[in-house]
Amino acid sequence: MGQVNRRAHLLVQGQRTLGNLPSAIYELGTIFADAGHELALVGGPVRDAFLGLPIHDFDLTTSARPDETESLLGSWASTTWDIGKEFGTIGAQLGSLTVEVTTYRSDVYEIGSRKPEVDFGDNLEGDLTRRDFTVNAMAVRLPGIELVDPCGGLDDLVNGVLRTPVTARQSFDDDPLRIMRAARFTAQLGFDVSADVMEAMGEMAERLTIVSAERIRSEIERMMLAPSPRRGIELMVYTGVASIVLPEVAVLQHTVDAQHRHKDVYEHTLTVVDQAIALESQPLGPDGALAAPLPAPDLVLRLAALFHDIGKPATRQFESNGTVTFRAHDIVGAKLAGKRMRALRFDKQTEKDVCKLVSLHLRAFGYSEGDWSDSAVRRFVRDAGPLLSRLLRLIRADITSQNARKVAALQAAGDKLASRIVEIADQEELDAIRPDLDGAEIMELLHLKPGPAVGKARTFMLNLRLDEGPLEHDDAVQRLLAWWSENHEEITA
Repeated sequence: MGQVNRRAHLLVQGQRTLGNLPSAIYELGTIFADAGHELALVGGPVRDAFLGLPIHDFDLTTSARPDETESLLGSWASTTWDIGKEFGTIGAQLGSLTVEVTTYRSDVYEIGSRKPEVDFGDNLEGDLTRRDFTVNAMAVRLPGIELVDPCGGLDDLVNGVLRTPVTARQSFDDDPLRIMRAARFTAQLGFDVSADVMEAMGEMAERLTIVSAERIRSEIERMMLAPSPRRGIELMVYTGVASIVLPEVAVLQHTVDAQHRHKDVYEHTLTVVDQAIALESQPLGPDGALAAPLPAPDLVLRLAALFHDIGKPATRQFESNGTVTFRAHDIVGAKLAGKRMRALRFDKQTEKDVCKLVSLHLRAFGYSEGDWSDSAVRRFVRDAGPLLSRLLRLIRADITSQNARKVAALQAAGDKLASRIVEIADQEELDAIRPDLDGAEIMELLHLKPGPAVGKARTFMLNLRLDEGPLEHDDAVQRLLAWWSENHEEITA
């Protein structure tokens, strides 16, 4: 589509969407106008309207100061709340409609500060020019639908480019988090960044050290949940931003082997991320019986794909026979992933799940070379636990060979493993494997009190269950008693 036609197409989409806002939004605009204040829909909602995307968030900006905003919203809404009055933002709700209204402002970081200083502004155009990118620096005055676009945001939407309203260096100096937002928007919108934005990202990457870990993590999460995380990752690595916020990913590009004795770990990782995303929507197992599609986008799977090989740089060894090995890179990688996720203040459960997937991503290696015993399949399922669906997808995504026959063999092995899991699960309800005797019965049979000996006995029974499948109750009792007779002296010594 030519630029002229694309511009016309975006205008039609924008007019259609903006002309069908909830009537309550127009009413709110009238309330502010009658009080002598401007009110405008601003930023992401306007951008998305022109892109033909539904508007989910109603971000508004006004000439009214926070106290006045709160009063005017109170006359319209059923509920109002103070989101961040010191930053000029008041929230309100009317029925199912939620809005956030912020006073015109400009905010900058003082040198060495992690929080921006806020100054309230006096006009809409000035407020727009302090925003991060031109595509987010458009507004629509209410209650009429008047587009305000002082920075050429609509043209940049047409061209698919991210530019800053002022120089990129000044913009990133005012708010370094915008460096991360550039990477996130490339992944979210599929846009390229302008040359000066890319240059400033590299020059000012160190400025991110004054931004809180929580804010950086939020942008990484949003980037990884976007339609094309690869674009954002590549931009961060190319500009050096990843060396500041995700150094374990950045260093992957240094594992390129000039003699081609192993694959390019960085490019492999990007491919695994892409393939993991594609697998989110695909069922696994025979007729999809093993795992339904994941609720996409899935942050845990995507982060595990990104981190799965970050242990390779630290474990690479060049052997005397000319081969290259990465022994225990799964275990080392899990530790590195945990360390980075803690530094970025990820929640504990996400950290735990991602690290477990990284540590287990090699578990199916070699399955294509021979059938696993029922015991091995049981242990695989038990170790994966509730992450089984994600682990199987990560393992399949990790197949990136250029050898079509090898890929076909590995994928066939994965399908066979999935079928085995389904078969055994049908027989034994694998997802709830427990010893045939519980702790209370073990203590009663062996005349034990709670303590380490009970734990060892339970472990014996669990391993028996994994190795041989379910036993009849009497058989389980006899096996426990026989084991105890042979081992109790050593255990209780």
